[in-house]
Amino acid sequence: MGKNGKLSEHCIVPPGKSFALAGRDPRGMAGFADKDTAKAQLAEDAAAIDALQDRLFAEGKRALLVVLQGIDCSGKDGTVRAVFNPCGPLGVKVTPFRAPTPDELAQDYLWRVHKVCPARGYIGIFNRSHYEDVLVVKVKGYASADAIERRYGEINAFEKMLTDNGTKILKFMLHISKEEQAERLRERIETPEKRWKFNPGDLDDRKLWDQYMAAYEMALSRCSTAHAPWHVIPADRNWVRNAAVARIVRQTLEEMNPQYPEPKGWDPAAIKVD
Repeated sequence: MGKNGKLSEHCIVPPGKSFALAGRDPRGMAGFADKDTAKAQLAEDAAAIDALQDRLFAEGKRALLVVLQGIDCSGKDGTVRAVFNPCGPLGVKVTPFRAPTPDELAQDYLWRVHKVCPARGYIGIFNRSHYEDVLVVKVKGYASADAIERRYGEINAFEKMLTDNGTKILKFMLHISKEEQAERLRERIETPEKRWKFNPGDLDDRKLWDQYMAAYEMALSRCSTAHAPWHVIPADRNWVRNAAVARIVRQTLEEMNPQYPEPKGWDPAAIKVD
């Protein structure tokens, strides 16, 4: 994908239309010619994101929320490291969503999400998100069909409220094949340093692959909106995944064009430090 290309236009789920994951190749190249090209572009874009994040933090008027969703082994942790590590901790907050606690279950399902949305000036990254409540909750039958049906509209309204109040939302579904997931699960089992990531329950979820893909298709179709569209990122190749997400994040921040604030109440030319 050329430097000025709009990768987001190729990855986006068109709002208001039905969508099938079968039409998106998880081994696609996302417009990158080869691994070296993609990794070079990633390095350039990650550095640009760092500079743009500094301007966003200094400006303090808007926020960016990056939502990362994907089935087990799709590479959410790796994407965070590859794209946002150069930014450092100032102005960037990563929130991983796990099974809700008893206190969280005592509230509405969006309560735990809203309280960790990024403040103005920040980039917030959700590793999993409120979409778990129309994905795993739907597949496992943790809520009624009527409740799930309501949630699509509630999520859209929630994201519209965030957008109207200055938070730009980018949503990425990291799309891997069932075959690639098997390879990554085997790697976790066979590599001592990665065994901590493996949960035998992952194999139970793997048996529900078709149900999860159907739930993803429904969520992508129902919740890709003009104010918060979904992007499907080919994720069988880590370097494609990382480069594609970085490219879209950078282009989005460039469109936001945050600015350093001008001094208030003093003239830099008149200040002398002895």
